[in-house]
Amino acid sequence: MQPDSKLNPIEHHLNVSQTETDACTLLAKASQLSKQEIKQAMAKGAVWLTRGKYTQRLRRAKKPLKLGDQLHLYYNPKVLAQQVEDAQLILDKGEYSIWYKPYAMLCQGSKWSDHTTINRFVETHLTPQRPAFIIHRLDRAATGLVLIGHSKTITAALAAQFEHRELDKQYRVIVKGEFPKATRTITTEVDGKPACSHASLVEYDSELDMSLVQVKIETGRKHQIRIHMASIGFPVVGDRQHGGAETGDVNLQLTACFLDFTCPLSKQPLHVALPEALQPSLGALKAKAA
Repeated sequence: MQPDSKLNPIEHHLNVSQTETDACTLLAKASQLSKQEIKQAMAKGAVWLTRGKYTQRLRRAKKPLKLGDQLHLYYNPKVLAQQVEDAQLILDKGEYSIWYKPYAMLCQGSKWSDHTTINRFVETHLTPQRPAFIIHRLDRAATGLVLIGHSKTITAALAAQFEHRELDKQYRVIVKGEFPKATRTITTEVDGKPACSHASLVEYDSELDMSLVQVKIETGRKHQIRIHMASIGFPVVGDRQHGGAETGDVNLQLTACFLDFTCPLSKQPLHVALPEALQPSLGALKAKAA
């Protein structure tokens, strides 16, 4: 193996033909990586085991293997080196919880890893430990409230509220320019599909020439708020894809701040607001610019 070859992605797929050797040893030999590197890759979700019809991540280096198993290694050092801030617990209801997802944390892993996903963070940090099921998603660059299920029944009940639009999720964004005082309804199509957002001014700062805006969406298209705000001339600050932000600018100023839904446990309405310290703030931006 060349000295810098470990900087490149590595894939290995092995058929288990003998069960005396553990997965870590087999993959280390095939990839020429060390056992420690394989164990770290396992912990971060880069190793998979296929047994019969099922394929799932393999995290235990000493898990007994069976004849006919298949091992899959997806080793990308750049991906495995990625780090994100910790998520913050907002509310724990036992069978579900609500978290603050920070910038760059993912809501879905890939074959290469899941160590920077919110559900993996919850699985490894919540006490008592529970499985963590994603109910809805936020973009990598967005921040804010995320619901996580801890039982399949409650996860399905909350997902149904999303599907039937019985759960109200509202965002706050900082946009460039002075947003009008009257609520704006935006119906620009997103990827050729109908989309509807309602945006209302919360605060305007003339020094920054930026506005804090609250947005409610009726549809959940990818990047809907970012596309809608840019389409009416008020791009979201920090939006590198739709708002003209560049490297070195602040992170995307788009946060899911409020959730209203029916608690599937108590059957009562529940309102959850993100603490103000975690919400977008014109004052905080002004302080950074000073």
